[in-house]
Amino acid sequence: MANINVKLKIWRQKNEKDAGKFDVYDLKGVSTDSSFLEMMDVLNEQIIQGGGEPVAFDHDCREGICGACSMFINGRAHGPDTAVTTCQLHMRSFSDGETITVEPWRSSGFPVIKDLMVDRAAFDQILQEGGFVSINTGGVPDANAIPIPKDDADASFDAATCIGCGACVATCKNGSAMLFVSAKVSQLALLPQGRVEASRRAKAMVAKMDELGFGSCTNTGACEVECPKEISIANIARLNREFLGANIKS
Repeated sequence: MANINVKLKIWRQKNEKDAGKFDVYDLKGVSTDSSFLEMMDVLNEQIIQGGGEPVAFDHDCREGICGACSMFINGRAHGPDTAVTTCQLHMRSFSDGETITVEPWRSSGFPVIKDLMVDRAAFDQILQEGGFVSINTGGVPDANAIPIPKDDADASFDAATCIGCGACVATCKNGSAMLFVSAKVSQLALLPQGRVEASRRAKAMVAKMDELGFGSCTNTGACEVECPKEISIANIARLNREFLGANIKS
C-alpha cells in the first residue's frame, strides 16, 4: 500500500448568496487505496483538529448507487476516471504531490447550498411532472405478463440505470439536463405501460426542465462521456421524437 501527499484546492462557500473562494489544504500520507470520499473524511478530521469548519459535501451510499457524491474534480465531473461516481474514485488515480481542484456542480439549476453541496431538487420536480406511470395495468403478475421485445426491455433498463447525479448538467457547456430527462422518458417510452401517457409526459417534463433554467442541448456529447452510468445520447434523440410527436398530435 502506497501513500501520497496532495494539495487540495477546494471551493468554500457559506451559502448561495456568498461569493465563495478556493481554500488550499495540504494533506500528507494519503493511502492510494482509499476512495476520494475517504480522503475528504481525513481532510475534515484534519480541519476540525485545527479548529476550522469542515468541508460540506454530499454522500450517502458510497457504492455508486445514489449519485449524491457530486464533485467536479480537476475539471471533470466525478474526477479523472470514466464510468465511476466520486465515491468509486480512488486516490491511486492521482500522483504524489499533485494539486487537486474540487468544485461543486456549476449550474443555475443547481444552486449551491454550502461548499460542495448543491440543491438538486430540480431533478425531483422534473420527475414529478411525468417520470412515472399512473395507468392501471392490473396486478404485478398481469403487468409482468405483457410481452415486451428483448431489445426494448434492454434499452429501457439501460436508460433506467440513470442515478440522477447531475454530472451531465455539470459537464454540459450549456448546463443542459437533456440526458437526464431523456433517460427518464426513454425508460417508460420503450415499455407498453408507459405509452398511454407518452405524449403528456414528454411535453410536461421538457417544459419543467426549461422552466427551471436548464440550458439547451447542442449535441456535443460531453454528457455521455462523463455519465457514471454511461447513459447513451441516443436517448436524447428518442426524447426529441417523443416531444415532436406529442406536439404534432396536439
